[in-house]
Order: sequence, then structure tokens, then C-alpha cells
Amino acid sequence: MRFTLVPLSVLVALWSGCGGSEPQPKTASSQPAVRVRAAAVNVEQWPDVYEATGTVRARTTAVVSSKLMAYVQTVAVQVGDQVQQGQLLITLDSQDLDTKVRGAEAAEAEVVSAIPEADNGVLYAKANLDFAQTTFGRMQELASKKSISSQEFDESSARLKSAQAAYEMARSKRAQLDSKRAQVEQEIRGANIMRDYARISAPFSGVVTAKSVDPGSLAAPGAPLLTLEREGNFRLEASVDESRLPLVKTGQTVEVALESSDRRFPARVSEIVPAVDPASRAYTVKIDLPSLPNVRSGMFGRAFFHAGTRNVLTIPPQALMEHGQLQSVFVVDGEFVHSRLVTTGERRPASVEVLSGLSAGEKVVSPAPPGLTDGARVEVGQ
Repeated sequence: MRFTLVPLSVLVALWSGCGGSEPQPKTASSQPAVRVRAAAVNVEQWPDVYEATGTVRARTTAVVSSKLMAYVQTVAVQVGDQVQQGQLLITLDSQDLDTKVRGAEAAEAEVVSAIPEADNGVLYAKANLDFAQTTFGRMQELASKKSISSQEFDESSARLKSAQAAYEMARSKRAQLDSKRAQVEQEIRGANIMRDYARISAPFSGVVTAKSVDPGSLAAPGAPLLTLEREGNFRLEASVDESRLPLVKTGQTVEVALESSDRRFPARVSEIVPAVDPASRAYTVKIDLPSLPNVRSGMFGRAFFHAGTRNVLTIPPQALMEHGQLQSVFVVDGEFVHSRLVTTGERRPASVEVLSGLSAGEKVVSPAPPGLTDGARVEVGQ
């Protein structure tokens, strides 16, 4: 069998003649123009606002602890309970303290019972002293007349001195009883105070925010048992970058927004902590919050400090398209549009801040009609 070689050019020509060519795609210029509206990328002056985040904390917080070591008998409150000032919160075992109080009271009763006897002793000694003084006066007068012997006079003088000593001793014993009684009264007062420490009450009206004790636990001095917060007195402790120090002044009014509220409200800067955190290079600003419902410690909040104005690029909100976390716009380039990724910042009802992706004076499609694609031919209308 013989084979005939056919030139390649002939084969190509034959294939073309048989309809083997692919259909050419239509170009964008051949497509009908899509009528769109365009908006310019403008430069606007917006207020320059520094946003600082922080945490809501109570202005008045008390950590309730015991002043003595004893076992807990009862805990009268739970977390979230409202308490009044002076309300009993925790009772500790006070048997040893009760014994001390009773012992001190018994010592006082013993002293009190000895007082009448001591008083009688003073009266008896005083009567002997008066008699000895009278007798000595008579003996002194007789001695001046040489009517008694020297021995008799000396005996009278000795009896007087003995009576004086007995009287002073009786008075001293009586004074010792007074001192002893005062000492015992102090012991009773001290024992009662220690026994009162076994009954722990609320230092002010508020709410219980933490509880770390149960009946049967051993309470140690200084160990936290409960945490109380005064209601209606909260503040936002915001962390402010040290470079923003000139923006903040004590007493100034700032805007605050809480995560639990959809609005901003005015608040006052009450304190600026002078120490800067070396890790974050920020300092703490304490802002007193007005009385608001449903405010709790630990909430997230923001404080807004005004610092003049700044120039921003803006586009209409309708021009922005969002696909998940990606944001894009259609930029008008002559008769065509091109999709471009952008990064946005603050949003307002009539405009959106553009951080990157656009330049002032460029035009974007606003709003983008359905089905508009990258590279499409457009006709910009009013």
C-alpha cells in the first residue's frame, strides 16, 4: 500500500473550509451600554474623634472580709441580691467569744460585790482615825501640863499614826477596786466588739457581685468573702494612648457609648491616672457615667474625645458592595467600569469614609445595578 504525503498548509485550508474555526467572542464594545449613575469621590471635613475603649466599673466597691478566724455558720445572701446598709450578711461561730464575754462579766460582778466591803473598811478606818486624832489631842494637852508620862504620850502618838496608815490602806484598796472595775469594763467592751465581728453586715446599700464563702468554711482575717458594689455609681475606665494626653482634661465632657446601648450620651472625666502602663503605653482615664438602667460592672464601653477636624475621602453608601469581608466599588473609566477593592472607615447615613483604594475626583457607580460586571460598557446618566 502506498501513502501520499499532503502538505500541512493544504490540510489547514481544508479544515478551515469545512467550518472548523471557533466563533469569536463579542467584545465589550459590541455589548449595549448599561445606563448607570455615578458619584464623585469627595473630600470632606469630618470631626477628628479619638476612640478609647474601656470597662465599666463601680465607683464604690467593697470586699467584705472577716477580722477574726472562725468557721462560717450562715451566709444570708447570694450573688445578685440587693442589700441595705447594716443588713446581716454572714454569721461566724462565736462560742469562744461568748465565753470571753461571760468571763469578763463575771470578773466585773466579783469586783462590784467587793465594793461594799471596801467602802465599809474605809468608814471603819476613818472612824478609828478620828478617834485616834481626838485622843492624841487630849494627850497632847495633858502632856503640856505634865499630867501624863512620856510613855503615855508616845503610845497615843503611835495609835494615831497606825490609824492614819490603816485609813490610807483602806482608801487604797477601794481605789484599786475602781481601777479593777474600769479594767474589767474595758475587757467586756473589747470582748463584745470581738463578738460583734462574728456578725458581718453590709457597709452600704448595693448589690452582691461576688461570693466566695459557704457555711462551714473557715474565714480568715483579710480573706475575701463577698464583694459589694454601690448601685447607680458607675464609671468607664478607658485606656488612652499616651500620645493622646493633650486631648484629655479633668472635668471635660465626652461622649460615651456602651455595648448594651445603641446611643451615645455625655459623661464627665473625673480622674486621670498619672501612671502609664509600660506594656500598652497607655494610661487610664476614669469617666463618671450618669444613672442608666441595666448598667453592670464589666460591660464594654467606648469614649470619644474630639480633636478638631480631618479631611476624609467619602462615597455614598449605595456605591459600596460587600461580599463577606471584602468591599468593592465600580469605578467609572471613560465608557467602561472596573471593580476595585476598597477599605472603609467610619460610616454615616449619607457617606462612607474610604481609607484606601480610591482617589479624590474619581467617579464610582452609585448604586450598582444588578448584573453589572467588571469591564462592562456603561453610559453615565443623571
